[in-house]
Amino acid sequence: MPLLTVRLAQDATLELALRTLGLAVSDVDAGYGLVPLDPAQGLYALRVTDSAASRLATADDAGVGVFADPRIEPSREGPESAE
Repeated sequence: MPLLTVRLAQDATLELALRTLGLAVSDVDAGYGLVPLDPAQGLYALRVTDSAASRLATADDAGVGVFADPRIEPSREGPESAE
């Protein structure tokens, strides 16, 4: 799922983000939630579906940035195999 940054009011909630961005609950990773990056500046992160990211990327809203959020998994090699 892509990650987006969005500028919202201080102390914003996931519900406010959904309303502001015109998204449905099914468009976001509700388990990830709305993550405050710099709440004093109103900067938050939200994981969204590919289709929601496409819609928001083409919108004329300068307060939204869309970024890749690649899955990070541990490697199969342990420290002992690095010799």
